[in-house]
Amino acid sequence: MAKNSRYCVPYRRRREGKTNYRKRKALVISGKPRLVVRGTLKNIIIQIVAAKPHGDEVLVSAHSRELENYGWKAPRGNLPAAYLTGLLCGFKAKAKGVKEAILDIGLQSPSKGARVFAALKGVLNSGLYVSHSEDKLPDEKRIIGEHIAQYAKTLSANTEKYMSTFSKYLEIKVPPESLPEHFAEVKKALVAAFKSGGKIVGS
Repeated sequence: MAKNSRYCVPYRRRREGKTNYRKRKALVISGKPRLVVRGTLKNIIIQIVAAKPHGDEVLVSAHSRELENYGWKAPRGNLPAAYLTGLLCGFKAKAKGVKEAILDIGLQSPSKGARVFAALKGVLNSGLYVSHSEDKLPDEKRIIGEHIAQYAKTLSANTEKYMSTFSKYLEIKVPPESLPEHFAEVKKALVAAFKSGGKIVGS
């Protein structure tokens, strides 16, 4: 409600909690493409976006669903999937001549080791330069899903809880204990597709 005649109603996306315009302005005036990382419960979406006078222009896009093209069978919303999606996005960006970007996490909390930083690490490992703080990146064990595999092993004695917690993994016949090995296979396939010089699947 307006308190006086000089009161200005905030922009709709600000009222809805979708956009922090002060942060967005700082990102846009940097002049660099934005590495936009967003996550849902089931998927990771990464785009490299350039701000243009007529509006944002998406230069590159990668979705965790695309990982299935490289053999990924595990759930697509976890930390390893975020890393692989970032790696894929970075490879696509380099193929289109993008060399640098600035991270845009929107209204997400910049928690250490979060999915957004796993995705960032994937982008960095593709060779794309993005300014960042090393202490925010998850360690290698979490990237490959070792924490998930270890937790599954601790629950193995409790069959009911194990079946409930990892129902998605069991449904697609990927034991959570083997996630690090599955991750390694998919990463190898993804890197090979990029190094072959051919068109990247899903690009």
